[in-house]
Amino acid sequence: MPIISYPIPPYTNPPIEPQFYQPSQFFISNISLGPTTTVTTTVDNNYVIGQLVRLLIPPSFGSIQLNERTGYVISLPASNQVTIDINSSVNVNSYIASTAATQAQIVAIGDINSGQINSNGRTNNITFIPGSFINISPL
Repeated sequence: MPIISYPIPPYTNPPIEPQFYQPSQFFISNISLGPTTTVTTTVDNNYVIGQLVRLLIPPSFGSIQLNERTGYVISLPASNQVTIDINSSVNVNSYIASTAATQAQIVAIGDINSGQINSNGRTNNITFIPGSFINISPL
């Protein structure tokens, strides 16, 4: 039986380029502790209210009690700040700016497969779920 080979388009499976997806990961410049936690990023971020995020804080930055903690964005006080529903008012060390090679980060969690499931599955839901990753690739 002969093998039939079809033309392969140049972009059938391009590599994932993180800079082409929103929301993204951002470096942290400050963390304000309290009943809710306000994270200030080094540049403007692209998070939305309701976005699930994770904090990644190396030990040299202090606030290691918040490392790997997840929470939802509940407000956006400034273009480079997010307020998260993590209670950091008790037993959390202050944030310390550091020049360590691995920087403190806030990263988005989720993809377009998250969201509400109804009796008809996900097919009847809108295609954009707030906080889901959006492909902004120029390719």
